[in-house]
Amino acid sequence: MKNVIVFTFLSLLFFACKTEVKKENKYEEDVEVRDPKLVVEKEEKMSTTAEAIAAANGFQHWDKVKEIRFTFNVDRDSSHFERSWSWKPKNDLVTLTSEKDTITYNRTQVDSVSLKADQGFINDKFWLLAPFNLVWDAASYTSTLKVNETAPISGSPMRKLTIVYKNEGGYTPGDAYDFYFEGDFIVKEWVFRKGNQSEPSMITSWEDYTNYNGIKIAKTHKRNEGDWTLYFTGVEVITE
Repeated sequence: MKNVIVFTFLSLLFFACKTEVKKENKYEEDVEVRDPKLVVEKEEKMSTTAEAIAAANGFQHWDKVKEIRFTFNVDRDSSHFERSWSWKPKNDLVTLTSEKDTITYNRTQVDSVSLKADQGFINDKFWLLAPFNLVWDAASYTSTLKVNETAPISGSPMRKLTIVYKNEGGYTPGDAYDFYFEGDFIVKEWVFRKGNQSEPSMITSWEDYTNYNGIKIAKTHKRNEGDWTLYFTGVEVITE
């Protein structure tokens, strides 16, 4: 099930040659296309690009995470917005602390009271852990890899993984994301396209990577235009 919503305040990564791609991922072609309807889990032995991106960000350490805390911030022109979260993934217990309220709920029991908070959590968590969502949401999207694309902000040649979510399920079905990365599989830039439209709805950088007990998180995202920055403060990853 796709779990992503675009935050309502928003009106709203080195190029590798063909032989390098084959070596790293054992691709038979320059373009990898993955459709979950065609995947038989037990027979799929080749790691996907999505799995490689998640692994580069420390996904192998996720099963040790007891709690993750973070504050989601957006600065736009002269305005500032923030909300803080605590998430205990093993039992899916979430606490939201905002200027107006504090609410704790279990994501397996979202009701009319916690729905708005959960929508905010899914949005903020997606920004924080999008590389991991590539694995968590694998059954909910199709993907295509291109190995020689121009990144929209830097203009550098990079690989591009495009994912398109299914048209049903989740808070905002049918959306598309273009992840731009280099040979290290660390995302450098991305494009959000609402409803899989051809024109970008938002383009941002991925900066200020920090390692938290093996989990790598990009703490800063800047738009390619305008005075707008999304960033995380107070990040804690508590492990067993």
